[in-house]
Amino acid sequence: MGMTAAEPRDRDAPPQMSAALTEPLAEPSHRPAPSPGPAGEPVPGKATGVLGADYRALSIGIVSVVFLIAFEATAVGTAMPVAARELHGIPLYAFAFSAYFTTSLFGMVVSGQWADRRGPLGALACGMAAWAAGLALSGTASAMWVFVIGRAVQGLGGGLVIVALYVVVSRAYPSQLQPAIMAAFAASWVIPSVVGPLAAGTVAEQLGWRWVFLGIPALVAVPLALALPAIRRRAAGPADPGAPVPSFDRRRIRLALGISLGAGLLQYAGQELRWLSVLPAAAGAALLVPSVLGVLPRGTYRAVRGLPSVVLLRGIAAGSFIAAESFVPLMLVTQRGLSPTLAGLSLAVGGATWALGSFVQSRPRAEPHRERLAVLGMLLVAAAIATAPTVLVQAVPVWIVAVAWGFGCFGMGLVIGSTSVLLLKLSAPEEAGTNSAALQISDALSNVLLLAAGGAAFAALGGGAAGAAAHGAVASGAAGSQPAAFAAVFLPMAGVALLGAWVATRLRVAEPGRV
Repeated sequence: MGMTAAEPRDRDAPPQMSAALTEPLAEPSHRPAPSPGPAGEPVPGKATGVLGADYRALSIGIVSVVFLIAFEATAVGTAMPVAARELHGIPLYAFAFSAYFTTSLFGMVVSGQWADRRGPLGALACGMAAWAAGLALSGTASAMWVFVIGRAVQGLGGGLVIVALYVVVSRAYPSQLQPAIMAAFAASWVIPSVVGPLAAGTVAEQLGWRWVFLGIPALVAVPLALALPAIRRRAAGPADPGAPVPSFDRRRIRLALGISLGAGLLQYAGQELRWLSVLPAAAGAALLVPSVLGVLPRGTYRAVRGLPSVVLLRGIAAGSFIAAESFVPLMLVTQRGLSPTLAGLSLAVGGATWALGSFVQSRPRAEPHRERLAVLGMLLVAAAIATAPTVLVQAVPVWIVAVAWGFGCFGMGLVIGSTSVLLLKLSAPEEAGTNSAALQISDALSNVLLLAAGGAAFAALGGGAAGAAAHGAVASGAAGSQPAAFAAVFLPMAGVALLGAWVATRLRVAEPGRV
């Protein structure tokens, strides 16, 4: 089976306890708290909730933006096969996904630079415009190569938007409200994850696949009309208006290009399984590795305490979970004979439990225990991933997967929400954009690299026969039974998640005398 990189999914934003851990999370005293007011000034008066009069328009606006991005991410995947078939572009199908991914990585770095220097308003507005334009271009395409270009434009916009939203939260909300707005971002994925594929399928059948792409851009104006004026009041301009505005970091932009080109070459090599693919794979690795090391915080891959471990944990959590989740429906269809609809519904409860986990971490009482919640979350993720392949034993009921995945998604809600909040807590206002970009890059790159590793292990152990069974080439699931191939995906990913539980113990900034 050939695996392709799915569109980046980030459910807390444009998209898991050890008894020994008894010390509370210490907020570093050397970092200024993210400022909720315009131009770095705190909002006077008593703080209200995210839906209070002071924040209502902004909260509704930015959560609606996330809702639209979530709906698009879940709906477009349903319409994509129909579009590729009608445009006679099946050979280019995988590039419709990889084009989005590679340009979004570049957009993330540019957005971080832009938002730190000029404020998030311009990056958000331009990102939404590019995102909508990309959808429109794909929806009106008469050839597959035009469709792929549209997806690339859309990915650039998505990368700009996701980082700009993080900076908006950092600048416009006081620290005590940031967990709540992150929980609202996660909740905005629940309805799209359940309704999106069904709605997209209905529209594609009744009106045509183009309307799945063309219908969404028309809805962008409403949330922007609510959000942009509030962002202009609360988060426009640089974090410190009295300081000179630095120029764009050209080295960082070059590194971003290296990441995008390297990731694109690696994905191309993975989709063209020939000996000659070694050349683009080697070139991609040569570009990607030094570029990633230059963009992520120093010490990320050594799990240095504080911000580097927060960024690393985000990648480990997202990559291990998404890589495993991608194989769950295929396993249920080919090994247990479920219909694709029932296999997909086995994961539907996860949207609600993910939002519940994000809500739990957003409670004020959770703040002193954020590190321990992250450890608990990663243990739940590891347990869920390790439990899923037990259905390869015919005596195990298939509903075990739905239950396990519900707990795993609850753990992901704890981890993703906590890493988002900790990132803003550990970032000075003028660094929020750059660090948010690093977090998103860690998330997206881990997704594609672990998916590629899982896909390679799956194919090496005969997973292609199971893939053929899923597409009707084999009469029964038993004929395509390849339990070892599925175990080779799930068990290593469970091990990666367990590694994440250790990384989660290093989210606190090191105290004097401690390592």
